[in-house]
Amino acid sequence: METTTIRVDRGTHAGLVEMSRSSGDSLTETVRQAADALRRLRFGLQVQQQYADLRRDPEAWASYLTELESTHVSDGVD
Repeated sequence: METTTIRVDRGTHAGLVEMSRSSGDSLTETVRQAADALRRLRFGLQVQQQYADLRRDPEAWASYLTELESTHVSDGVD
């Protein structure tokens, strides 16, 4: 795996080192996991904002719910 260097403040570095030690992962793996977690968090917040925007438009929200219902497939758990 090819690597590069990033600069972080000492407190962030210390926190990452502690997380890697407690998990048994390398510092590189810990940073990769942290970046992935941040990417997923930001994606979730973006989706949440898009739903909020959609809900503010009653016509668009009704259309979304209609489409959602028409494409629903039972998973057998209901």
